[in-house]
Amino acid sequence: MNITKEQQDKLNAILSVKVEKSDYEQKVDTVLKDYRRKARVDGFRPGKVPMGLIRKMYFTPVLVDEVNKLVSESLFNYLKENDVRILGEPLARKEEQSIDFENDSEFNFKFDLGLAPEVNLEVTAKDKIPYYKIKVDKKQLNEYKDSMLGRFGEFVNVEKAGKDELIKGSLVKVNQDGEEVKDGIRVEEVSMSLDMMKDDEQKLLFSGAGSGDEVIFDVKKAYPNDTEVASLLRIDKDQAALLDGSFKCVIREVLKFEKARIGQEFFDKAYGEGKVKNEEEFEKRITEEIEANYERESEYRFMIDTREALTKKAKLELPVEFLKRWMVESNEQLTEAQVDADFDKYEGDFKWQLIKEHLLKQQEIKVEAEEALAAAREIARSQYMQYGLADIPEEYLDNFAKEMLSKPEEARRIHEQRAEEKLMAYVKSTAKVEDKEISSEKFRKLYEK
Repeated sequence: MNITKEQQDKLNAILSVKVEKSDYEQKVDTVLKDYRRKARVDGFRPGKVPMGLIRKMYFTPVLVDEVNKLVSESLFNYLKENDVRILGEPLARKEEQSIDFENDSEFNFKFDLGLAPEVNLEVTAKDKIPYYKIKVDKKQLNEYKDSMLGRFGEFVNVEKAGKDELIKGSLVKVNQDGEEVKDGIRVEEVSMSLDMMKDDEQKLLFSGAGSGDEVIFDVKKAYPNDTEVASLLRIDKDQAALLDGSFKCVIREVLKFEKARIGQEFFDKAYGEGKVKNEEEFEKRITEEIEANYERESEYRFMIDTREALTKKAKLELPVEFLKRWMVESNEQLTEAQVDADFDKYEGDFKWQLIKEHLLKQQEIKVEAEEALAAAREIARSQYMQYGLADIPEEYLDNFAKEMLSKPEEARRIHEQRAEEKLMAYVKSTAKVEDKEISSEKFRKLYEK
């Protein structure tokens, strides 16, 4: 086998692979012998089919398979051994080659390569990158507090319905006279939110109604969406579409959602028993939580600004036409028009990936197993917090984290995220970081540019 590289320019090359009979003959014979041993052909005992017949039946497809595997392995071994850094994957040159597996014994393949540019970049104190610190104001504090009180609220029984209560009871299909329809739809244990009703007239029919009352209403006017009606009445969507909407609701209870009230019971539910003892401590705690959330947003923005600054500084050139072709050929869902329209974004991603890889290698930044586990634990903690579970036993977090890391895709994502965090820490310690205090409103506007 002979592999040669022909440089087209500094970003493009052609790789030629010549496969001779001696390269594949033994492998093809081995596969055909295995086929003969397993073949079931009428008129022959197992393992006794003549090799000539086996070759006639299977030689060409086996040859194609083995040559393709050989070319693929040799191609990537060559790139690795010769330290040829490429973007995307090699693409077969459709012109200039015609492979005839039926008649030829030697085969020539040609591949286009998109070469990765050399990255010559160092982060220095001359690199100025802003770091935005978002101020916490009274409005945000009150909104966060209100959100938490809502998260720990609950439904309580009330005597009469108003306009946003939850009605529990049963639904019965009725005719125009309000009489139950024989063998009509009857649904027990239903829950209906008046707040979700789309028609004010239907909602008004329930106003003042309480436990034991009966209300006749048009379910199709109250909930015009057939999917909602189907779910409420436990029927399929097609039935719901054809349904005449008159139903009688027999109310069992009326519930109203009430937010939690500030007090020790709420503090214990939100943070664990005895962790917060008064409103002052509560406000301090939620201020810290808002600041932590804002810090994550600040870190993300810092990464964006770092990416922009270093990409501009690196001045990388890419094999644009090759990358466009590779993206279309490797993803059936992408068209040439889509790639052309969005290529600026794709190009930025390619450049940033090259810069990251360069700096991680340059600074010998690695993610140890313990760091990945700690990062996974924090992800687990955040997910529990979303459900209002703040005081989670450590063993639960460990189990959750280990389960995440057992999934290759999750593990890769966590390692990449942690590596990027360490890279940003390096940039902060090396570049000139300019702290800028900013309101949340102005911070949001940074993304409108």
